[in-house]
Amino acid sequence: MNSQLTAYIALICTSGVLNLYLCVYVFGKRHNYTNILNFFILSTSVITIYCFASAFGLMSTTLEEMKFWTVIQYVGIPFAPPLGLIFAMQYVGIPITKKQAISLLTLPFITLLMVATNDLHHLHYRVYEFHPQLGAPYMLQEMGIWYVVHGAYIFGCMFFAFFIVLRKWKDTAKTYRPQLIALMFGQLVPMLTAFIYLLGLTPTGVDPVPMVLWMTSLLYLWSIRSSQLFMVMPIAKESIFNSMNDGVMVLDESTRLIEYNEESQRMFSRLKKSMYGTDFNKVWYELSGEAFPLQFEMTVTNKDLTSTIQFEERIYQVRVSSLKQKDHQKGLLLMFTDITELKKLQEQLKKQAYYDELTKIYNRRAFFQQCEEDFVQAKNEGIPFTLLLIDIDFFKSVNDTYGHDVGDQMLVHVVNACQTQLTDDMLFARYGGEEFVIALKGYTVEEGEAIANQIRQYVESNPLVSSKGVHSVTLSLGVAEASYEEDETLNLVLNRADKALYSAKHSGRNQVRIYEEAIEVLN
Repeated sequence: MNSQLTAYIALICTSGVLNLYLCVYVFGKRHNYTNILNFFILSTSVITIYCFASAFGLMSTTLEEMKFWTVIQYVGIPFAPPLGLIFAMQYVGIPITKKQAISLLTLPFITLLMVATNDLHHLHYRVYEFHPQLGAPYMLQEMGIWYVVHGAYIFGCMFFAFFIVLRKWKDTAKTYRPQLIALMFGQLVPMLTAFIYLLGLTPTGVDPVPMVLWMTSLLYLWSIRSSQLFMVMPIAKESIFNSMNDGVMVLDESTRLIEYNEESQRMFSRLKKSMYGTDFNKVWYELSGEAFPLQFEMTVTNKDLTSTIQFEERIYQVRVSSLKQKDHQKGLLLMFTDITELKKLQEQLKKQAYYDELTKIYNRRAFFQQCEEDFVQAKNEGIPFTLLLIDIDFFKSVNDTYGHDVGDQMLVHVVNACQTQLTDDMLFARYGGEEFVIALKGYTVEEGEAIANQIRQYVESNPLVSSKGVHSVTLSLGVAEASYEEDETLNLVLNRADKALYSAKHSGRNQVRIYEEAIEVLN
């Protein structure tokens, strides 16, 4: 055996030993890693078979021995590229089903059968014999039609695996780029070597691919050691990061934007990667035209901060958390949760709980809740506080004569008419049935009486027009002012207003009575 052939065998055996070591090393630590390594183990296994079979083939002295070791080589050659492709697809987060994986491995099985039965059909090798000048173990091979199919397929697998990993380069942090380098060169080195071999630029009669696979093995070992390949995968991280329903933005120690996920891009369409490295307050101003609602305290942000912001037609809750590494703060994490639908639901529930469904003004419950606060505040500040109780005259006869539909229209009509005479500081609510109440904080009983007459006159001069005709509407109103006696309550003032209202109705309706006058009339 000449020294050149010995060097070839040594290189091939080195590749086989390194791939075997990789396979055993990763398999031994499989419980520490993720499921993605299963296809890596299979890939290194078939490459190991390929390398050692190539080495034994170069030690063959008969054509039968060479054919046997060639068949063994093809236990590895056609399977390694698709297994490498499946591994790369899993690495970058491209989902692949069991059925799809089996489909990718179907053609390699056919290739193995074609090589094993080549003497019967010569579809893989048209000619397969020892080289006439160089002799054993150098081979003279002429490609058959299946060799072309097989070659195109494995080249396609390696190229696609290289391409999908290359696409992730810009999106991967520098810390994890050694992983990408190892994966890309793991496809590129055998692909280029095989291409050079097909061009006839390598030693005659010898397959050079297994001689260079030791380089890819070393690259994988380097990547496992330097960037924790299999244990920490940037693409897996990215898949999780980008599949989150919340928008996430990452800031460095100087509050500069360094990363965001796809949901953030969807939420804020003007967010661009060109903004990386820009102070976040400036980024936010460009996005919204407003200052960010939270102040960043890099040294004291130990707890989550929350704020609610409105951006265009959506409402987001933003939470700011500190990012730490070994007890040292490394930046901030901003999480944006879309709460638009939740806010809509809250508003809907609030309306159901506090607003009258028909008239859209405060209901009795909401009135008491707000009016109690106003009453206490007015009492503490010593300012006037007056209540108006309103009743629609002869409302029952309207319902009985024209139906509840017209009755409902009249209720809405009266509310709209009253609202034209009220200001924002006046609390207006439906008290029950056809009764309404108005709380006037800061108004005396005389001012309340004037407002009541103003409302009464306006409603009287604006009848309801419905499909069943024109309906005149009049109101009776009772007015009472708080006297701030020691034990006086809101209910007591309401009771006085109710007595004033009863006096107005008892006196003929369509009029206003204040409590003091009502007492005289009733007595």
